[in-house]
Amino acid sequence: MSQQKKRSYLGAVLQNKCPRCREGNIFISKNAYNLKNTYSMHKTCSTCGQPTEIEVGFYYGTGYVSYALSIAFLIASFIASYVLFGLSVHDNSILWWLIISCILLFLLQPLNIRLSRSLWLSWFVKYDANWKENAVEHHERVNKAGEGNF
Repeated sequence: MSQQKKRSYLGAVLQNKCPRCREGNIFISKNAYNLKNTYSMHKTCSTCGQPTEIEVGFYYGTGYVSYALSIAFLIASFIASYVLFGLSVHDNSILWWLIISCILLFLLQPLNIRLSRSLWLSWFVKYDANWKENAVEHHERVNKAGEGNF
């Protein structure tokens, strides 16, 4: 019996894998720029059966995560631009930084959305090394009548 190598937390989040088994995909399409399916997620993990929507409106909190990731990107791009190009208020370099950063942020938004959802889910569903033996925890707040109403 060969034991599979444990995927790291960061690797699982960046590859949009299920946080419980770190093997199954949580999004239907692997391509974030497939705009029809950018938000489309499996109802459960195809590998371990973990539900991806724990309760109704579960992913509303990802707006805060997305905001934090966007601010972190802007701060990092500002520092990189300042160090590499020497931003100044005496020329238009700050304006150019702002324009280019906003364009990049817009283009990276599908990746940001997926990363936000993957992070949010991983904070509420913990890794289970023995997921094959342990049953999936069903949360009591799942409302079947309101499922998919978002």
